[in-house]
Amino acid sequence: MFSLSGAGRRVLSLLLIAGLLAIFCRPATADVPPKRELRGVWIATVENIDWPSARNLTPEQQRREYIRMLDAQQRTGINAVFVQVRPASDAFYQSSLEPWSKWLTGTQGKAPSPAYDPLPFMIEEAHARGMEFHAWFNPYRGSTDTLTRRLAPLHPFRQHPEWFLRYSGKLLYNPGLPEVRQYINRVILDVVRRYDIDGVHFDDYFYPYPEAGKVIQDEAAFARHNPDGLKLPDWRRQNVNILIRDLHDSIQSTKRWVKFGISPFGVWRNQATDPNGSATRAFQGYDGLYADALEWVRKGWVDYLLPQLYWSSTFRLAQYPVLVEWWARNANGRHLYIGHGAYRMSESTKADTTWRNPRELPRQVRLNRTFPTEVGGSVFFSSKSLLANALHTTDSLRQNLFRYPALVPTMPWLDAVPPRPAQNLTLTAALPANTLTWQPSPIASDGDLAAYYVLYRFEGDETPTPNDPRRILAVIRPRTGTGLAFTDTTARPGQTYAYYLTAVDRLHNESRPVSVRTTGRTGEIILAQAPAETPAATPTAPATPPATTSPVTVPAPRPAASPPVANRPAASAVTKIKTKTKPKKKGFFRRLFGGR
Repeated sequence: MFSLSGAGRRVLSLLLIAGLLAIFCRPATADVPPKRELRGVWIATVENIDWPSARNLTPEQQRREYIRMLDAQQRTGINAVFVQVRPASDAFYQSSLEPWSKWLTGTQGKAPSPAYDPLPFMIEEAHARGMEFHAWFNPYRGSTDTLTRRLAPLHPFRQHPEWFLRYSGKLLYNPGLPEVRQYINRVILDVVRRYDIDGVHFDDYFYPYPEAGKVIQDEAAFARHNPDGLKLPDWRRQNVNILIRDLHDSIQSTKRWVKFGISPFGVWRNQATDPNGSATRAFQGYDGLYADALEWVRKGWVDYLLPQLYWSSTFRLAQYPVLVEWWARNANGRHLYIGHGAYRMSESTKADTTWRNPRELPRQVRLNRTFPTEVGGSVFFSSKSLLANALHTTDSLRQNLFRYPALVPTMPWLDAVPPRPAQNLTLTAALPANTLTWQPSPIASDGDLAAYYVLYRFEGDETPTPNDPRRILAVIRPRTGTGLAFTDTTARPGQTYAYYLTAVDRLHNESRPVSVRTTGRTGEIILAQAPAETPAATPTAPATPPATTSPVTVPAPRPAASPPVANRPAASAVTKIKTKTKPKKKGFFRRLFGGR
């Protein structure tokens, strides 16, 4: 034991007070959502789960329904959609390889009437709202039943019935056949080449979920295509691995900016089975589906994993926190997003009643953010469930956790070169709004052009930094129709502002900012100079598609006031020219093991 003098006690008291002040007076940024975060939603088309809502809708009704859905998801804060474009060896796009989907037109093989291709429309509408579009394919599902007489003439079963297995009332492609893998690769690359997608996405359906008394009848393929003499489980895993490896290489050699990601079952293996597994007691994707997700990230065959963690924080067989930590530890440098079971909140199941607590889903998102370098975001199954706003959880996302816009995290292994800044940024200060215009960024050293622009606004007494999502005023994506411009209708008359504008490329690398500052007076035009830039080597032919001409602006609302932020970057030089301007006026386990 020891004693302190009066002076020592005073010093200790001051230290304790300082510590408490440090705790209670932390900067507000501690509770600010991250600037970089993928916020996605699955849009399932199989069985008309999410879109279209029925098989008998006209193309115009389908388009209106899709637009309403995206508008609502944009208000929630979603910045990526995972749309099921090939649910069962059929197509939600014009294809010479596979028939139109019955969930689009009511009859497999029947084209939309009046004729249109839904996929370019869906991609364009997502991009217009600042959302990535990931084309979701089910690689091995041939049909959801075995009534082959209903299959359209273009269905591959008509030409190659030997490619298929019958299992549990479904037709499945045989993963053990090299010609099947080549065909699936061909189908997906057809979409990669012809459409402006951001990613290729698989869910958890590889080999089928096992059912009691059912056997996968792939003995002939096992005997004929097993040169390494592997045991049956290892051979099946190898078949899946070959598909993943070859598809990854094909995508990268076709369009290097298209991501490839997979959403595996939430448990790789249990610790009781494998010391490298998770502390869970659940079905194992490695053994049951022959899906070795860890091998895919170790080999760099995927750009992201999106495990389906559809359990609550207290579910004793597979607790959400246990699994998030396990996947974060095993991401191996690739992106990790977490799949959340938003549909669970609408179920009456007694197996996992924690989902009846409105705090559960927000709690999961907050837990993800405690792994800032490993977990890059959240994706919700599915769109319909999120829009239902069960337990007002969607309100919690919109008003709190997703209340500011977020940029999608970068993937430096695909592209680490930022675009060049925008040119000729000009601000016209007039009543009732400030209007900013600019010219597109020049081509970058890697041949890329800006895909969109981010506009930040700071009040005159703040230190500007583009690292704070609270200051994002708008995300502007070029579209055919108008020039690059944004009108700030929320600017207060007489208030001074600093506007920072950055250019962002297809893979979300962000340029250095150009900036303009107002004086608070109307009737002035302010020009900004681009920051000094080291001359770059003359690029070869552009590696990305050319930017569309005559772009349109897409505002991202929800600017908010908050205390000043620090770490100001070097500001660009500003030239002011003042002129007079006139003022301008199914149950849990069914969802888990089947039905998507």
